[in-house]
Amino acid sequence: MNHGPEDEPGELGSDELALRRMMRRAVEEIEPSERSLEHLRHAVPARRARKRQAVVGLAAAALFIGTAVPALVHVTNSRGGSDDRPSIAGNSQEAQGGSGQGKGPDSGRKDADRKPGKSKEKGKKDKKGKKDGKGKGGTGGGGTGSPDPGASEAATSPACSAAQLSATGTAGPADADNKVYGSFRVTNVSGSSCTVEAAGAVSTTAQGAADPAKITVVDHTAGDAAGALPDPSLEASPLVLQPGTAYEVRFAWVPSETCPTDGGNEPTPNPTPTDSGGGTTEGGTTDGTAPQLERTDGGVADGSVVISLTAESGAPSAATTVSNACAGTIYRTGILPAS
Repeated sequence: MNHGPEDEPGELGSDELALRRMMRRAVEEIEPSERSLEHLRHAVPARRARKRQAVVGLAAAALFIGTAVPALVHVTNSRGGSDDRPSIAGNSQEAQGGSGQGKGPDSGRKDADRKPGKSKEKGKKDKKGKKDGKGKGGTGGGGTGSPDPGASEAATSPACSAAQLSATGTAGPADADNKVYGSFRVTNVSGSSCTVEAAGAVSTTAQGAADPAKITVVDHTAGDAAGALPDPSLEASPLVLQPGTAYEVRFAWVPSETCPTDGGNEPTPNPTPTDSGGGTTEGGTTDGTAPQLERTDGGVADGSVVISLTAESGAPSAATTVSNACAGTIYRTGILPAS
């Protein structure tokens, strides 16, 4: 409660009245400076302007926070769920403790079920497919990888005709197991490339003592009796033949029986049993046969097998002869690129 100078002394104590008089005397001689009024005229508006600026600044900060926070949340959620930026999504999930944190139960379960790396692999495949479809060597159909140049060339080269192919055949000497290895070489003698789909037909002709019923032709397979033939994995079909190039078909003659003897001049019996392959048995008698591809004077009948290859229907056949052959199997290969 304020008291003026006319306040009755009875309402204030003597100490309070003495203090009031003392304070009044202390400020009686204080007078404002000449520029006090001018200072107040400038200071009060400036203070009000600062207050207005502070209020405007606070309002602007509140508006910025109100617009920036939702935008930041939206960007974070969109990056975390995008398959195109798997690395950002992974970092966001690690920083926030998992993609299901702060979301509903359904979204957390879907994120947990998603396999890590699936989005990354999908992105790589999409980018690779786009590159293959538009870049060099692409298939244009969304495939992965470039087409085989050999397959593309075979698709554009016509099949070889009989007039384009010329064949020759050779047979080597018999080895220690009486096996004979040989080959046919088929050359493109035309001036244009062509495609060979099949190696050709192999046929046989029995001559002399050879028995045609005991001669067969089979395809060479890994692990068969013709161990010196190339592995079947080296065969190529189809094969494009450029002008002047060739392919080979190799074969092996593996005898199954010896040629029969004619009985005119048999070898002298050995008085002692032996198993050295001379055709003798116990007791010094002979079994009437001699080793194939080995002749005694008048003791073994003359037989041979002519092996022929026809590369294409209507083309001339190439032939080679295996001497002193009467019964056995011919193992043949498919198309082998010639060196």
